[in-house]
Amino acid sequence: MKVFVIGAHGQIGKKIVSKLVAQGDQVFAGIRQPEQGEAFEDAGAQPVSFNLLEQPAALAVAFKGMDAVVFAAGSGGQTGYDMTLMIDLDGAVKSMQAAELANVKRYVIVSAEFTTDRAKWPNSLKPYYVAKYYADEWLKTRTQLDYTILQPGTLVNDAGTGKVTVNPGIGGEITRDDVATFAVKTLSTPKTIGKTIALINGETPIATAVEAEG
Repeated sequence: MKVFVIGAHGQIGKKIVSKLVAQGDQVFAGIRQPEQGEAFEDAGAQPVSFNLLEQPAALAVAFKGMDAVVFAAGSGGQTGYDMTLMIDLDGAVKSMQAAELANVKRYVIVSAEFTTDRAKWPNSLKPYYVAKYYADEWLKTRTQLDYTILQPGTLVNDAGTGKVTVNPGIGGEITRDDVATFAVKTLSTPKTIGKTIALINGETPIATAVEAEG
């Protein structure tokens, strides 16, 4: 499978790239800084200059010939709310439009837990949740993409457990490694198309949990 990973240099993005390469997929790592490229080449991925501030038609060029796109990008905690809107919302939407322009149907996005319940949005992260909510809604209602939306709980950097609980209805933590594993498994599981899946760490092996979503 030829997969383009947006936000490849992010914490989850790096793990997604590594896992895809390990299972033999042809991986294209979308990066903004040229100096990031060598590490991806060494890891067996193809670095591609990619800037979510560009227009959809320009982004679509990078998607030509891909089988799937994974959106794992984020503006990061060091930027202002303006970049949260430009990357996490408008950048996400433009990547969806670009995927359609490039005739790439499969699209997986890493979102956040409770995006559909404003009462549960953390006060300190409300702009981020606004961006995620409307990006998810655009994907579901304004595109014809074969999407899967992943809504992980609070992200932690512990070692992956290989186990999750899906759609728990409560908050919880999940390792970035397990989110990446789940995302990669989702790509090869067509039954997850059209699904929005919340996940935290739990007791169900990831492979079993992904299959059960069908």
